[in-house]
Amino acid sequence: MTSDDDGELMLRYARGDMRAFETLYRRHRSALYRYLARHTRNTETANDLFQEVWSKVIVSRDRYEPRAQFKTFLYRIAHNCFIDHCRRSSVRNETSGAEDGWESALPGSEQDRPDTRAEQAQITAHYRAALSALPPEQRDVLLLYESGLSLDEIATISAVGAETAKSRLRYAVAKLRATLAPLAEVFPVTAIQEPGA
Repeated sequence: MTSDDDGELMLRYARGDMRAFETLYRRHRSALYRYLARHTRNTETANDLFQEVWSKVIVSRDRYEPRAQFKTFLYRIAHNCFIDHCRRSSVRNETSGAEDGWESALPGSEQDRPDTRAEQAQITAHYRAALSALPPEQRDVLLLYESGLSLDEIATISAVGAETAKSRLRYAVAKLRATLAPLAEVFPVTAIQEPGA
């Protein structure tokens, strides 16, 4: 099965097929968790929101209609859960918890070398700071885009027009480039690409 079958899997789950839900969960859990973890920068909050999103998927299974891709439906729920969390805590950027460094836990070819780890830690710290400095709407669009969603899907999830989503993404990429440009002189940094580039 491919991701095109996600809508059908959700309909099968609504009819009681637990294996269909398990397949959807396996397909989307990692990317969804990364999206939430990058937004919250707090493992405990990301875990709570992750559970809340899947709970809402379960509760809404009888009302699900495959008008859009399942991934769009899922990230719309995640987006709304994060917004609700921010409203509940009255803070858009949660910084009370220690940053987990989950990005650096991903294995790499030279990751065991101390100098590589130190460089990666510096790059990650600069990237996190640059990401945090973005306006919330731009950061959200960028994180959704990095999660593999199209601009049309992001527009649907964010409840804005496609041109607004595209504009927010361009501004976010431009600001990140400007902020991270000095790193390119010190470290070989992967270029940040604009959509369609």
